[in-house]
Amino acid sequence: MNWIDSHAHLNDAAFENDLERVIDTAFESGVKAVLVPGFDLASSIKAVELAAKYKIIWAAVGVHPHDARMWDRAQANEIAQLLVEPKVVAVGEIGLDYHYNYSTKEEQFKAFSEQLHLAKEYDKPIIVHNREAHQDIWETLNREKVDAAGGVMHCFSGSREMALRFLNLGLYISFAGPLTFANAVKLRDAAAAVPPEKLLVETDSPYLAPHPLRGRRNEPANVKLVGAKLAELKNMACEEVMELTSANAQRLFGITV
Repeated sequence: MNWIDSHAHLNDAAFENDLERVIDTAFESGVKAVLVPGFDLASSIKAVELAAKYKIIWAAVGVHPHDARMWDRAQANEIAQLLVEPKVVAVGEIGLDYHYNYSTKEEQFKAFSEQLHLAKEYDKPIIVHNREAHQDIWETLNREKVDAAGGVMHCFSGSREMALRFLNLGLYISFAGPLTFANAVKLRDAAAAVPPEKLLVETDSPYLAPHPLRGRRNEPANVKLVGAKLAELKNMACEEVMELTSANAQRLFGITV
């Protein structure tokens, strides 16, 4: 088994006490690579440190829209320095979030736009966070143009129509635990519309544990539950979904297993 969890926050404080066990459990269950994105400067540095320490881990660096209010030239320079580290394969997670608005829309747009420019400068794919900001995310990406390095809409939560619009920009679409939730009819319809060559799977650990583990702390080992649901929707064998999503992650991020 060679699953790739394309998005897991093993740099989160939720894993401080048992990170080694979580990594070992993931590997033993068939997860051979985990991409750990940053969500602020400190967690980006932590992601790089974890990638250097563990063969299974790869890193992305970036500032989440919640922390966009902290974005300034100094942070931009530090993120740029991290982008040249050997196992840093993407800029992320970046984007817009209108649910909590911990940062103003203006602050979010500034951080998002400048990190898109960094991704182009360093030829890295982007990992995009989108919560209740579908149209503004699409307009920004359409205006800025997704670089040839590409990117992914992480933990996709939109409609079939919105998925197709992001696909037309050249982006991949990644699905997480919510795909398995009983009420996720619209999300499953969107997943059914995504071509196999553009699919990724993730856990977004420690959040959004899939059914039947909903409500618990999530871990990369659970990515196979997302993959199993995707296989059901695509009328494919689970092993086939594993192979294609892992190949997609390797192609997009340059991950090796």
